Amino acid sequence: MTRVAPLAIALILAAPWAATAQTEATRTLPLELSLDMERVSEPQISPDGEHIVYTRGWVDKLNDSRESSLWIMNADGSKNRNLIDGSSPVWSPDGTRIAYLADGEPEGTQIFVRWMDDEGAVTQVTRLEERPSGIRWSPDSESIGFTMIVPSEDEWKVKLPGKPEDAKWTKGPRIIDRLYFRRDRVGFLQDGYRHIFLVPAEGGTPRQLTSGDFNHGGRTSGSFEWTPDGEAIVFSGLRAEDAEYQWRESEIYEVRVSDRTITQLTQRRGPDSGPAVSPNGRYIAYSGYDFTDDTYVNSSIYVMDRDGSNPRVISGELDRRARGMIWSADNKGVYFNVDSEGTRNFHFASIAGDVRKITDAVQMLTVTDISQAGLAVGVRSSFYEPNDVVSFPVKRPERIAQLTFVNDDVLGDIKLGEVEEIWYTSTDDLRIQGWIVTPPGFDPSKQYPLILQIHGGPHGMYNVGFSFTRQDHVANGYVLLYTNPRGSAGYGAEFGNEIKRAYPGKDYDDLMNGVDEVIARGYVDERNMFVYGCSGGGVLTSWIVGHTDRFAAASANCPVTNWLSFVGTTDGASWYRNFDHFPWEDPSEHLRRSPLMYVGNVKTPTMLMTGVNDLRTPMAQTEEYYMALKVQKVPSVMLRFNGEWHGTSRKPSNYMRTQLYLRSWFEKYSTKDGATVTAAEEASN
Repeated sequence: MTRVAPLAIALILAAPWAATAQTEATRTLPLELSLDMERVSEPQISPDGEHIVYTRGWVDKLNDSRESSLWIMNADGSKNRNLIDGSSPVWSPDGTRIAYLADGEPEGTQIFVRWMDDEGAVTQVTRLEERPSGIRWSPDSESIGFTMIVPSEDEWKVKLPGKPEDAKWTKGPRIIDRLYFRRDRVGFLQDGYRHIFLVPAEGGTPRQLTSGDFNHGGRTSGSFEWTPDGEAIVFSGLRAEDAEYQWRESEIYEVRVSDRTITQLTQRRGPDSGPAVSPNGRYIAYSGYDFTDDTYVNSSIYVMDRDGSNPRVISGELDRRARGMIWSADNKGVYFNVDSEGTRNFHFASIAGDVRKITDAVQMLTVTDISQAGLAVGVRSSFYEPNDVVSFPVKRPERIAQLTFVNDDVLGDIKLGEVEEIWYTSTDDLRIQGWIVTPPGFDPSKQYPLILQIHGGPHGMYNVGFSFTRQDHVANGYVLLYTNPRGSAGYGAEFGNEIKRAYPGKDYDDLMNGVDEVIARGYVDERNMFVYGCSGGGVLTSWIVGHTDRFAAASANCPVTNWLSFVGTTDGASWYRNFDHFPWEDPSEHLRRSPLMYVGNVKTPTMLMTGVNDLRTPMAQTEEYYMALKVQKVPSVMLRFNGEWHGTSRKPSNYMRTQLYLRSWFEKYSTKDGATVTAAEEASN
């Protein structure tokens, strides 16, 4: 059921490497090439439409870190060159400067401005103690708005008596009285709230525009927009009593720059977020939905008048998530990206409520900016192509042009595995989408070991984009299956809610039916089938080994294994809402859905890999399951990854370790004889 649209053909023709690489390739993918892969993101086109600036990420091999620089090129892709180290570039409206984020003084991330004339002068605009985010130029190019955490004063202090002079006593306790007090990849949250600030573009003292014990622009990144007249900033948040206890609630507000007056623009129960102001200042588009306790919800796109009146849905019956709204220059509607059935394409919704696709191809296309003349820029990936910067006129999307080729030097002589889309029928006659990746030089008359890879979320979506991870596995002789079982994003709200109060459950059936689909093709060695996944994939992996012995080995990475202990130790309180009752009222559902309760059935050799700093699926979840396996003498091992939060691949070296330990574990428990094509044998051919 692969769909090939005319645009897909145009996209392939626009990328010469895609058409020739498989015939010119001379070797399979070595793991160490992961250190040479680059990433492109955030392309932004200049106000005059002449230049594109974008972020280019790379691996610092000496310091085991991922770094980024800003690059710039002409709008046609010519004269592509490095500009300066940093990320998150934003053009000033007059086109004379770029604001961006980079390390600065006294320490940590700061806001910088670079002039785009021949001199290229650079100014560090801020010298903040906290990290700024969400930088936005004022319409007159004189100021820069941003958000930042403002620490709260510690009002509860005690004075210890009897302390000798120069005594070195233990530091006092960390005092926590907030519902949300820690976050993965951050650690313990500083006691404070996110506020919107304004700083002169040439540098100076930031001015705080919002006040109160509320988060403005969201709890994390801080999203807001200026009105075109420069008189106000529009943002999302919840300025209400006990805001942190109000689940799935937020509103759209504006703050006037002159006097800091804040006005609430939306009024309903349910979340409203991501405001985007029309170029003429008459309308505000935003995402939202009426309150529901469904575990999976696709927000609708709304438009309201500038003062908050006349709110209406303009996304019609579109049952998919919209990302990255951009107003058309003529104020007639908004463009946005949509994930659907493993792909991402560009759409448009008029203020009258008409929705249409702009692109329709087997790709992951993320448009990030549109010029006044209607030239869209973004990044695009497909099965055999990592992300590169692309552009196209929104009125002629078939004229797409690939502007960068950042990994052609790395992959130019690599023979990649072939990817095949499949659809199959699972329990309840539900249609499930998946993909099979076969090794280079694949021979369907032979038999191969199989890896089942499971995504996290659980409301995630595997897609058609390039995956070094999967290509590395198949380069070592495995056939790999990845699917989007029920609960996945990209198939509508009903499909997503198939696992409401039932996760894990029938999604297990979807995965097993997918394995059966591949086995039926005759080239899988059923004695050598392996399974792994992280986060939600770790949940399902630990569930699988408690319900079947068909896999020779498994790796449950960063899993949840005991919902009873998880809901109170993860980095947010919302997981309590994924059950009918609180565990102290009725723990039966938490126990019934916990892989730990089925650990007595496990006979499959099972590895567990988790980051030592993980706050999303804390290490204790791994430890509980590991101890239960060990008590029963099930072959098992626990790998505690240093320097990692949720996941095991943030550090480049840990990414490679993850790949190598996985395959080493699978090889350890594989069955080998002359009838089976093993991973080692295939790689040597």
